Amino acid sequence: MRSHLLNDTTAEQYRRSVTEGVERVAAKIATTDRPFTGVTVDALSPRIDEIDLDKPLHDTAAVLDELEDVYLRDAVYFHHPRYLAHLNCPVVIPAVLGEAVLSAVNSSLDTWDQSAGGTLIERKLIDWTTARIGLGPAADGVFTSGGTQSNLQALLLAREEAKTENFADLRVFASEVSHFSVKKSAKLLGLGPDAVVSIPVDHDKRMQTVALARELERCKENGLVPMAVVATGGTTDFGSIDPLPEIAELCEQYGVWMHVDAAYGCGLLASLKYRDRIEGIERADSVTVDYHKSFFQPVSSSAVLVRDAATLRHATYHAEYLNPRRMVEERIPNQVDKSLQTTRRFDALKLWMTLRVMGADGIGALFDEVCDLAAEGWKLLAADPRFDVVVQPSLSTLVFRYIPAAVTDPAEIDRANLYARKALFASGDAVVAGTKVAGRHYLKFTLLNPETTTADIAAVLDLIAGHAEQYLGESLDRAS
Repeated sequence: MRSHLLNDTTAEQYRRSVTEGVERVAAKIATTDRPFTGVTVDALSPRIDEIDLDKPLHDTAAVLDELEDVYLRDAVYFHHPRYLAHLNCPVVIPAVLGEAVLSAVNSSLDTWDQSAGGTLIERKLIDWTTARIGLGPAADGVFTSGGTQSNLQALLLAREEAKTENFADLRVFASEVSHFSVKKSAKLLGLGPDAVVSIPVDHDKRMQTVALARELERCKENGLVPMAVVATGGTTDFGSIDPLPEIAELCEQYGVWMHVDAAYGCGLLASLKYRDRIEGIERADSVTVDYHKSFFQPVSSSAVLVRDAATLRHATYHAEYLNPRRMVEERIPNQVDKSLQTTRRFDALKLWMTLRVMGADGIGALFDEVCDLAAEGWKLLAADPRFDVVVQPSLSTLVFRYIPAAVTDPAEIDRANLYARKALFASGDAVVAGTKVAGRHYLKFTLLNPETTTADIAAVLDLIAGHAEQYLGESLDRAS
């Protein structure tokens, strides 16, 4: 079994195995003509259930053949231009190369003696990102597993900076369309059930600052402690960007920690055309970025950034076997000192490779393309009497609903839209997402693929309308 360990004696076997795997995936991507096969859970489960993991195949080619049957053939392929559903992006090749390198070397980014140059590369990328944001010379941060972890850590820092032992008095303010991880983080941090105050949004799904000011004042009057305001730089459902400058003013006025969840909108940091849409982010105390959304990186590649590096001490614990206190005096950089994780992948390498090959302008140009595409898609929807579109996009998301001419029952329209989404997914012709607006079912395009065209959007809209009309026709037949 030692022959399977990667070392100096097996380097050639490693080369052959990885090359064979890459060739399989490359061939699959080159011949994939739709984002999904439409396979069902009931069809796929037996194929996986029948595999006996205690009986290895002992052959890479045979395992890859098996993998084709249980995974590759029926995977959801985000690179396809008609994958329009969630915040999943096609990935750039330099980042995939970085993934291959980091997996083979297998550095762990918790301590210097496990990573060496990896530590310095991650720190350089943190400095690069905080400079792009404009957080100032005292800024710092660390890579994380994703936006949920980044939001959790940011709110942990905010809780500690609030300097109160009575967590029941703490309040977090976030818009009614903010990410669910805000409420989840509050629970994990031991805050009370009423800790997260939901602030209403305007027609464009942006936080209403008048309402925020009112709730902050009410919090103060009731003797409670405003812990943090979470502003969103690109909501998951609408891509809406809260009015960051106005929120920053209120945070300064009330002495509240300002966190900006820019997991989605962080692509604007590299934008050549739309950087101004996220103005005000530089006034945040902490920021979440997900490079694996709008920087076209493989999952996972994310970070939490802070204005004041000293606040990261709230996540610091010292263990003699790992990062004893003397290392701080010896100026040995250990990333575990500022991370919620201990063992941690060298995910920063993917972004490093991307920047060194493509440059920030290359990333920004790709994100600008999908923002432009969303603007064109909005025009198509606004001009099409078959659909109701919710808001004009700030980023690359479109939320809309099929509205049949002859049906007025909102519940029946809900069912038609739900059916259309499910039927489209089952066909494999395209993948779209769904959400609720004012209690009603809507569909969602999340456009993160520069290869998607307006023709793709138009074609998928026709497919949606066709499936919805089929459902309504069958519904009428059943009713009669």
